[in-house]
Amino acid sequence: MSRSVEPPAGIAHADVVICPGGPMLLRGDHLVDDGQGNLVRTQRPVSAVCRCGKTETAPWCDGTHKVLPPKLRP
Repeated sequence: MSRSVEPPAGIAHADVVICPGGPMLLRGDHLVDDGQGNLVRTQRPVSAVCRCGKTETAPWCDGTHKVLPPKLRP
């Protein structure tokens, strides 16, 4: 189910967006735990964080979710 949600007044866009079957997009400055206890700062205006756990570039998404069987996708 997909639905559109309007941001509250005074907020232009969401800082975090969950892509169905794909990564979590972070807009702006964030600290991300890489799963090994290291905090990594986002470097781009929008950063894609892996949710499938199969990326080779953790914590960042490398597109691996696109080749996974549907039951293994986030």
